[in-house]
This record gives sequence, C-alpha cells and structure tokens, in this order.
Amino acid sequence: MDFGHIIEEKIKQSMELGDFEDLPGKGKPLPKDDLAYVPAELRNGYRILKNAHMLPEEMQLKKEIVQLEELLAEIKDPERAERYKKELSEKRIRFDLMMEKRKVNQSGAYRQYSHKIHRNFGF
Repeated sequence: MDFGHIIEEKIKQSMELGDFEDLPGKGKPLPKDDLAYVPAELRNGYRILKNAHMLPEEMQLKKEIVQLEELLAEIKDPERAERYKKELSEKRIRFDLMMEKRKVNQSGAYRQYSHKIHRNFGF
C-alpha cells in the first residue's frame, strides 16, 4: 500500500486549513545537522544512537579514558593510582585496536581533522 499519496493529501489539507501558520521557528533556517560530517553510511546509525542517548562504542570508550585521566590527576594513593593506570592503559589499547580495525586513519575526514582531535583529547 502506497502511503505517500495519502500523506500528501493530509499535508495539503492541513496547509489549506492554516495548521502550519503559527509553528515555532516559522521563516527561520533549519538548525544545522550535528551529523552532517559523519559519512552517509554511518549517519542513520549514529542518529539512532543519539536519539536513544547512547554513544557509539568508540566514543563511550574515549569518554571512559578521559574520565580515568581526570581521576588519576586527583588520586594521591600510589596503589590506587597504579590500578587506575593499568585500567587506563587497557582502555587505550582497546581504543587503538578498535580504531585500527575500523581503518579510521585511512579516512580523509580523519586525516583532515586528526590534529584537532588529538589536541582536544590531549594526545
């Protein structure tokens, strides 16, 4: 069943009734898409994750790395710090392997923005 025709008719009826006249943001440009620079084949998957308030695995891992680094900066107990350093090292290795597997380094976008990424994440 083709719903496209039915949808078009409903939109036309609503326009004729003036249902779209007082919408917020009328006449203003649409907001920029946060995922405009994500490759097209990944965009829908990332959008679904974003709407579900979930991070892609590599971003979740990166977030955990940053949190561990911040925690290590505050820890005074050497034994406890050593445990967190080990955990941090394991997460960094896992992240690097994940990026290598996904061939991120071969991406044109990564090459273009890698210096900014490294600077922002403190590499």
